[in-house]
Amino acid sequence: MASGRVDLDGNQIKPVTICMIGAGGFIGSHLCEKIMAETPHKVLAVDVYNDKIKHLLEPSGGSGSPPWADRIQFHRLNIKNDSRLEGLIKMADLTVNLAAICTPADYNTRPLDTIYSNFVDALPVVKYCSENGKRLIHFSTCEVYGKTISCFLPKDSPLRQDPAYYVLSEDASPCIFGPIEKQRWSYACAKQLIERLIYAEGSENGLEFTIVRPFNWIGPRMDFIPGIDGPSEGVPRVLACFSNNLLRHEPLKLVDGGQSQRTFVYIKDAIEAVLLMIENPARANGHIFNVGNPNNEVTVKQLAEMMTQVYAKVSGEPPIDSPTIDVSSKEFYGEGYDDSDKRIPDMTIINKQLGWNPKTSLWNLLESTLTYQHTTYAEAIKKAISKPIAS
Repeated sequence: MASGRVDLDGNQIKPVTICMIGAGGFIGSHLCEKIMAETPHKVLAVDVYNDKIKHLLEPSGGSGSPPWADRIQFHRLNIKNDSRLEGLIKMADLTVNLAAICTPADYNTRPLDTIYSNFVDALPVVKYCSENGKRLIHFSTCEVYGKTISCFLPKDSPLRQDPAYYVLSEDASPCIFGPIEKQRWSYACAKQLIERLIYAEGSENGLEFTIVRPFNWIGPRMDFIPGIDGPSEGVPRVLACFSNNLLRHEPLKLVDGGQSQRTFVYIKDAIEAVLLMIENPARANGHIFNVGNPNNEVTVKQLAEMMTQVYAKVSGEPPIDSPTIDVSSKEFYGEGYDDSDKRIPDMTIINKQLGWNPKTSLWNLLESTLTYQHTTYAEAIKKAISKPIAS
């Protein structure tokens, strides 16, 4: 752990206690790791599951307790209806709320759960922070932007190539969603409404807040592999979906041809940005931050092609003859699916306030992630595939 840490303005960083809701998930596990390894801060880790942070909570290999043992406590609770939540928020200096349903396959099939999870269940967290004078870092989503202005322009319009019509800016871009019957937007709408509520608490009641809009954070421990450490019928996000196909030697499914464009950022780069927000409240409070990597922009089809190449390298196994297959969004996600054409973040605000820029190329982050996926899951999938099916 580094000693004598200073913030971006040269001030000594004082140890704080962080109530981290959703600490057992993908982002939470990486954030806990970094805080334990590099800072003096304490974490009250709140979640229903702790599988992804067990290595931080338990003694390792007979060597006794880890050096951070007294700085992380796991509290198993569901924030929906648990009276302990306010007490934990009161004990902390700031709360980081990562809890959410954030898998596109759920937005159509579980729209009520999606809205409740992302808006209703987040309300008490905002309320307790505001009433008790505690700082809040709330994780939103790049999906709040919805569709870009450029997608409504004629296909031959030169303005489609003008960044002013598609690059997404926190303080300037409109939030454009599809019609109500397209339930895919249930997630984005709930996330936007909780953002507006947090902003209102700040302006009316003095809540100190920071809102994070992640743009496809990628890395080890993301989501789950269906039938191995998640439900067999589950549909994780695109990277885990493609990883699952690669591990099983199946074609990668391209929804509507995989023409949507996305940017991807490495989890370790993104966590650097979050730590800067935690340790520089004077620069982060009252701001909404895009956290992504505009240099790692590809279509979903290009992502599939790149992942196929990278997986062949890390596994030593040649790709299958037909590595991709096209499926319709209705077939893959069901009725009510809709999509945004591009998601490219403007990085001006986070660069100005926190001096943060992502470092890792798309190839390198895929190599790191797929190495982890292969090492962690390949043998388990081989065993699952080889099991005889009961008649």
